[in-house]
Amino acid sequence: MQKSVVVLQSSDEEALECAERLSRSFEIVGYTADAEVAFNFIAKEKPDFLVLSLTLKRSDGITVIKRTKEASPNTKCIVVSVLSGMEHVQSAVDAGASYYMIKPVDYNALIERMLGMSSISLIKTQQVLEREKANKSIDEKISRIFIGMGIPPHIKGYGYLREGVKLAVVKPEIINSITKKLYPTIGEKFGTSASKVERAIRHAIEVAWNKGRVESFNALFGVKIYSENEKPTNSEFIALIADRLLLDGIS
Repeated sequence: MQKSVVVLQSSDEEALECAERLSRSFEIVGYTADAEVAFNFIAKEKPDFLVLSLTLKRSDGITVIKRTKEASPNTKCIVVSVLSGMEHVQSAVDAGASYYMIKPVDYNALIERMLGMSSISLIKTQQVLEREKANKSIDEKISRIFIGMGIPPHIKGYGYLREGVKLAVVKPEIINSITKKLYPTIGEKFGTSASKVERAIRHAIEVAWNKGRVESFNALFGVKIYSENEKPTNSEFIALIADRLLLDGIS
């Protein structure tokens, strides 16, 4: 899918030329020499790129960049300008510009740069999606284990336990610092204290044992680890569940 571009240049002729040259690789959703007209394009289309000059009709490039980043934060602003002083470059970058090119424009270089930015964005998007998929997978696995053991989702300890297991999967060594690191980390995420996290997790484990679900826990490992008269500590419980997930190939 082609990335979309709005072109805003100092004159209608320059805007047309720029749009025609970029249309070989991008979808042009608007081109103009009028800053207000360009901004209407931006607000409506939310383009991937805005290619603009700093000298414009009815505004200036720095103002347009700032307004663009407010209305469409994901739009990358590419400046092509006759102004070559470092103060102009720095002002554009400070306002939110992603790239600055001095006129006359080498359109092959400009297109290559913009395509490079698009590829980086695509890679980042794929990485985010993969990370979200992995997080969803581990959340579902943990939820099935907890529900099977009789830990109800509505109690606070359920969410704290799930977060604790996920942390132990990513950083197994954290289980050795459960009081100094694990509880405070969970508490920070949920906006509560480490001591409340500890109590809520202990309560969640007690709920499971009071329901007589110890066999479900033992079945998870295929051996008898605990009896009904025994109950794992918070750190033991989290470490065992995390280890089971790691053995299943979730990390």
